[in-house]
Amino acid sequence: MAFIDRVLQQPAYGWSDKTGTLVIPTKRQLFTEAFSRLNILATRKNWIPAISWLMMLCLLPFAALAFFKYFSWPLLGIGFVYSISIMSTQATIWFHRYSTHKAYTFSHPIWRFITQNLVLRTFPEEIYVVSHHVHHAKSDQPGDPYNAQGGLLYCMLSDVNHQPIAKDLTETDYKKAASFLRHTGIWINSYESYLTWGSIASPVHTIGLWLLNWSFWYTVFFLIGGHGLACALFTGALFWFVLVRAFNYTGHGKGQQKHVDGVDFDRRNLSLNQLRPGLFSGEWHNNHHLYPSSARAGFLRFQLDLAWLYILGLYKLGAVASYRDNKKDFLQKYVHPQ
Repeated sequence: MAFIDRVLQQPAYGWSDKTGTLVIPTKRQLFTEAFSRLNILATRKNWIPAISWLMMLCLLPFAALAFFKYFSWPLLGIGFVYSISIMSTQATIWFHRYSTHKAYTFSHPIWRFITQNLVLRTFPEEIYVVSHHVHHAKSDQPGDPYNAQGGLLYCMLSDVNHQPIAKDLTETDYKKAASFLRHTGIWINSYESYLTWGSIASPVHTIGLWLLNWSFWYTVFFLIGGHGLACALFTGALFWFVLVRAFNYTGHGKGQQKHVDGVDFDRRNLSLNQLRPGLFSGEWHNNHHLYPSSARAGFLRFQLDLAWLYILGLYKLGAVASYRDNKKDFLQKYVHPQ
């Protein structure tokens, strides 16, 4: 079994059956798996999916205050924009193009830290990065942690059911998995600590950074617009945190072939270039599957790429040292082939 096939913790229902066909679990199987993975009392090795969901639960009081005490239509609009564009764009910049694909490099760690914390933290890098490497290696195949063919709930619960790393990696495999994250600046567990905690990320650093990040942003939001603004923006973060789980379901055609000629050029998988995630966060997903290590994904004239504009802006300021841009190659191969 290849490393990419064993790096993630396989769910109890498995990735595929004996014929190699994707296992599509029932709702009961999905929820049973999720609750077993969130049970920190059963084993401390469940801490990282549990902390991810704890973040979501901790956002609920802010949402209650936003709707029942501080509600106003302008605040609702501000929270919506924060969710749909600012949170989404930062995720593309940080989790997708830098943390996973190393599409650009920073000139100094301070710029990396600023980019990492541009918005409210909602889940640890480890949950996203390792599983996303598997997603690209096995897109729309059994083993893809958020395979759209498994259904909406399969994708919605993927962060607990399919994305955590395996808890029984050898030391060699653990070092390979950890190498996916070393450039991000998170504290990496030793192999001995991994055997104790079942994670690459240090619990102390992960929880400490979360608390510092939320304290900083609540203070900033409060100073700008009081508790009302702070609660509205924290609610926006919650909205994004929930809906982003459905992205790979819709972004891969809900498990069906929905490519559009002249728009979606990568036919090796079900990924699509969609207007909403593309225009609001630079997530032109089919282009990204064609060139995953490109710092730019908006290749066609109408494809606004806010994430790329941030990266390019930092490059002009000297904060980004280098980047990869595959637009020219894309145009030569797919738009103006000779």
